[in-house]
Formats: sequence, structure tokens, C-alpha cells
Amino acid sequence: MAFEGLAERLQDTIKKITGKGKVSEQDVKEMTREVRLALLEADVNFKVVKDLIKRIKERAIGQEVMDSLTPGQQVIKVVKDELTDLMGGEHSKIAVAPKPPTVIMMVGLQGAGKTTTSGKLANLLRKKYNRSPLLVACDVYRPAAVDQLETLGKQLNMPVFSQGTDANPVDIAKQAIEEAKENHYDYVIVDTAGRLHVDENLMDELTQMKETVNPDEIFLVVDAMTGQDAVNVAKSFDEQLDISGVVLTKLDGDTRGGAALSIRAVTGKPIKFAGMGEKLDQLEPFHPDRMASRILGMGDVLTLIEKAQTTVDEKQAKELEEKMRTMSFTFEDFLEQMGQVKKMGPLEDLMTMIPGMNKMKGLKNVQIDEKQLDQVEAIVYSMTKEERQQPEIMNASRKKRIAKGSGTSVSQVNRLLKQFNEMKKMMKQMTNMQKGKKAKGFKFPFM
Repeated sequence: MAFEGLAERLQDTIKKITGKGKVSEQDVKEMTREVRLALLEADVNFKVVKDLIKRIKERAIGQEVMDSLTPGQQVIKVVKDELTDLMGGEHSKIAVAPKPPTVIMMVGLQGAGKTTTSGKLANLLRKKYNRSPLLVACDVYRPAAVDQLETLGKQLNMPVFSQGTDANPVDIAKQAIEEAKENHYDYVIVDTAGRLHVDENLMDELTQMKETVNPDEIFLVVDAMTGQDAVNVAKSFDEQLDISGVVLTKLDGDTRGGAALSIRAVTGKPIKFAGMGEKLDQLEPFHPDRMASRILGMGDVLTLIEKAQTTVDEKQAKELEEKMRTMSFTFEDFLEQMGQVKKMGPLEDLMTMIPGMNKMKGLKNVQIDEKQLDQVEAIVYSMTKEERQQPEIMNASRKKRIAKGSGTSVSQVNRLLKQFNEMKKMMKQMTNMQKGKKAKGFKFPFM
């Protein structure tokens, strides 16, 4: 999860104050001290931390909090509000040109992930916003950069405009826009060259390209794992190109996250998107309020719903609901649901989006091994169609055959069958919850 270390420290800190019936000024001072240390350890810019803590302290010691019936909860709200403001307040939408195409320049240092991010952004624009983007290969210096973008284009079934490595990048971008106009593309995403550091030649070329193509957006692609360097890079690019937004990559990695929290405050430019994994569908619009909720362990239901909407077929969902009500859910339905859940991303990340999940006993440091889910799939795939639809026909010889076919043991097959029956009962109970009945818990198979 993004900001994992920071999230853990902040959640432990605010937990101490949450349940208090009365919050003293000393309590607030102790909490803000811990918050300050947590942010500094996460590599957040010192000046940014100083200003943030000052605002939290002023609001938390204010009359509104102290006189509240739930002062602990009010303090948490203050921290969440201030974290949200620090990251930009509200989601900054992507620009739309008055007349198509909308031109987006992707800039940044070499190795930040510009080319892959360009492909991800094109994919997101098509899937989420129903747009038709054109990718443009303008990085003519890095070996195989043009090939990489063309390969991404093939993977995504997306058009790529390129003229090899001998053409002038500015001319390539200019001609790509003409191509987009002729073929009615909504967006032109220009993948520009990068260097290992900010230099004069790079900036001259990018400035010339900006003046020639007049982009609607200039997105700076920043590797979130580079720490404070990311903030310095952002300042340099912004001073010379006046960037319109930032795209953070590798936010799912082993990053302390401080750069992400600092960039908005230092440059005044919004974080527009965040790369949450290596796959081409793992780029998310950046919502400061949702990210603040995730950092503080409050979940992120809206993003979870959006992920579900993009992967779950509405007709299938209605059919599933009917099967849950009538307890006619089969192993074939189970396989289908597992496939849809996997498309939504790593289960550990999904769990952080569920409010209160971090507080559930035994789940705080749970590591979900995706291989265990593969084992479950292997068992189900080793069943015949009849067995998947009627698990009750299973006898000892059938179980033995399934265990052998899936590379598991008979006891694992038995455990899955038992948990599948429990799940069916739980589904039945879920329909009864509306009548006030409480559903029992259910464990993932083999966990």
C-alpha cells in the first residue's frame, strides 16, 4: 500500500486519542509531536511538516474540538482535513481542449517511468472516459524507447505515431497533432525524452516543443521512491516549463511517500494521477481526500466501488445476487468471482480500502499469499463440470483424483469444500441481515 510506514505510525498515534472522552492541550501536543516525527521519517519536506503541524495544533486546540462531545474523533477529522489540503484538497481533473485533440506532454527524468505511464494514461482515458488517444514517440535518444512505446501500443491495441530515432522530436510532435486532427483522436500523449539529471539541452528541447505544440497539459512524471530529490526535480521542471500537474509512479513500492506529500505544497501543482503497480491498468486518478483516508486507516470505499464498476459486469452481478438469495451459487460462479476480484488488484490493497479493516483483530499485519488463491483455483479447475455444479456428489475417490490433479492434498480439498459450504450459508445470512440477523465470519480458503 502507498505510504505504508507513514500510515502505520499515524494510525498508532491517533488511536491513542480516538477514544478519549476529553482531550487536553497536552494530549494534542503529544499527538502532534508523534505526527511530526512520522512525517519527517516518511521524508516529507521539513518546512511542509512545520506548517502542517502548526495548522493541526491551532485547529485541534480550538473551541470547536475542545467543546465537542467526541473530541478524539474531531481531532482525527482535523488531521484528515489537513492531510487532504496538503495533497491538494480535491481531485484535479484532466484538461479538455475546446477543440480536439487535447495535447498532453509527458516530461521527467530518465527512469521515472514516462513511457509506461504514457501507455497507462492512454489506457485509462479509453477505459474510464471513453476517449480515443494517440501515443507519440518523441524520445529519440534513449535506446529502444520508441520500440517500447510501440510494444505498449500493440499490447493495448492503441495507435502509436512514430518516425524512428532520426527525426527531430519537435517535428514528430507537430506532425502527430496533424495526424490526430485528420483521424479524429481526442487526446495526443507525447512521450518526451528524459535525462539522468536536469540539464540545459533537455530543457531547451522541451521548451521548444511546448512553444510549438502548445500543450493543454504538461505532466511531470516522478518516481515516488526518489524521496526529496523528487521535490527538487519538480521545482526545476516547474520553474522552466510551468507544469500543470504531477503523475507519481511506483506509489505501491517500498516508498516512504514523503515526496508525494511535499510536491503539492512546494510547487503548488496538483498530483493528477498515481501509478499503483506495474500492470497497464494500474494508474488511478489521485484523490487527496481518499488518499488521506487510506493513510489514516479509514478506508477508501469510493475507489473500491470504482474498481468494482470497471471489472464487474452489471448483468452478471444481478445473476449472482439471485444465486446468493436462492443458495444456488456453484464453484463455477466462485471461479468467475475470483477472476473479477483479481482484476481489481492485489487483495492486500483492496483490504486497506475497506473502512475499519485495519482495526479487525488478526488482520492488521495480514499478508495475503496470492499463491494460496492459485491453489484454490487449481482445485476447482481439477473438478468436473458436474462436481463444480453439485459439490455434494464428492466422495473419497473423487477427492483423491482432484487432489492429485491440482497438486494439493485431500485435506486441502476437504477444507475448501467445507469453507465453500460456509460461504454459501454466509451468503444466505447476508440476505437475512436486512431483517436484523447477524452474519457469521468467513475465512479465505487455506488461511
